[in-house]
Amino acid sequence: MTGTVYKSTGSWYTVKSENGDFVECRMKGKFRIKGIKSTNPIAVGDIVDYELDETSDAITGTIHNIHERKNYIVRKSVNLSKQIHIIASNIDQVFLLVTIDNPPTTTSFIDRFLVTAEAYGIEAILIFNKIDTLNDQTLDDQLYLQHIYQEIGYKCLRISSTENKGVDKLKEMMIGKVSMFSGHSGVGKSTLVNAMEPSLHLKTSVISEQSKQGQHTTTFAEMYDLSFDARIIDTPGIKGFGIVDMEPTEISGYFPEFFKLKDQCKFNNCLHKEEPHCAIKAALEKDEIAWSRYNSYLKILEGDEEHYRTDTYGEDRAASDETRK
Repeated sequence: MTGTVYKSTGSWYTVKSENGDFVECRMKGKFRIKGIKSTNPIAVGDIVDYELDETSDAITGTIHNIHERKNYIVRKSVNLSKQIHIIASNIDQVFLLVTIDNPPTTTSFIDRFLVTAEAYGIEAILIFNKIDTLNDQTLDDQLYLQHIYQEIGYKCLRISSTENKGVDKLKEMMIGKVSMFSGHSGVGKSTLVNAMEPSLHLKTSVISEQSKQGQHTTTFAEMYDLSFDARIIDTPGIKGFGIVDMEPTEISGYFPEFFKLKDQCKFNNCLHKEEPHCAIKAALEKDEIAWSRYNSYLKILEGDEEHYRTDTYGEDRAASDETRK
């Protein structure tokens, strides 16, 4: 029998069969997928073959094959830095929820996420959430960020789940597709999904005033069928987003605005740092590339895993303003 993995809790997998039944399945032996060292061999979104085991009281299944994935998205495993954790597979698009200060989402985090999505061939769309909570300063920050990413070519949506602004437009974009929702804890993923599909009753979280961070409410990725012919994958809030195994020379290829200019650099292995006649540095000086994006690029290039969570775009704007003087 063949089905789709809707939920994984580590050792058990909830699989939806082709005729719509849900079966709890285990994995047969150890899976080794060629070329992937991951902590979880089976991920939400995987299409799997399984056999029913009717010898026990409850009907369960055993997964014995994983179909080839169209794509997947990963992050570094929390404890085993050399290994990766596959967040989900066979995704049509990924929505990254961004909040300005409630909790803050840094440009470094956004850019790491976008680079990972580009690397795995998944369309990424930015949702600026909680727009009803913005004041004059944070609204200015939000519109500035939106401008940066729209100029590059990323689709951006402005949403308020509580006031139902932008929700219908989002639903339209999701029809007939598998969409993954991601972002820090507390950015309002569950509240947004509940606004689109109130019958799901996903748990929502409260922002801690002290740390301005959300409390985790989603502990495992899980797929849901929605009533308007869409499927979503809700993922645990992600604090850090480590970039997995990229060669230094390929990183700039996952920044679309760098990729357009790369062939104009004098050296074809240019890393856009100190090399002469670098088209990307020239564009940066003319403010045709955002400084926050270049800073993110340098951090990824240097493998700076520690500091990117604390940077905010306020500092990036200051740096940009400084160079324009």
